[in-house]
Amino acid sequence: MIMRTSRRVTGRKRERGNAIIEGALVILPLMAMGFAMLDFPLAIFIQNTLRSAVREGVRFAITQQTGANGQDAAIKTVVENNSMGFLNDADISSSVSSFSINYYSTNALGALVAVNGNGSNAGGNVIVVSATINHKFMAPLWSSTGLIPFSASSSDMMEAPPNNIPPAR
Repeated sequence: MIMRTSRRVTGRKRERGNAIIEGALVILPLMAMGFAMLDFPLAIFIQNTLRSAVREGVRFAITQQTGANGQDAAIKTVVENNSMGFLNDADISSSVSSFSINYYSTNALGALVAVNGNGSNAGGNVIVVSATINHKFMAPLWSSTGLIPFSASSSDMMEAPPNNIPPAR
């Protein structure tokens, strides 16, 4: 009599490839969620930092302080120094980020009108400092480019300069 031995495949050998597939299907979404959990607090931090930076720029501006390159350059430097590196000259010149300073005065009807040139930073005029940062996040959940814009602006009324002579812009 010839005995046949049947070879049965044990359960472990059949499931060997399943563990790799299941691991990949679980790890990838977990990593995306982990990076997103880091990105959300970072987004709040960037927005708060940018708001604080433009606020400090306006506080500096209304006191009519100036630097060697003019008042607008000094305001920009104050904002950049308070932005913790999120806003810098390289990003502004390459249009990744933007920065603007606008002055307004009131007309006879009491409406704000944009003013430019010498004297636009005179006492009683309103200054508006605005900045926008485009930041790329780790988690690719936002949009096709991955860049999220953060914007902030602050405004206040200019104080009267010493001797009523506004500094050069």
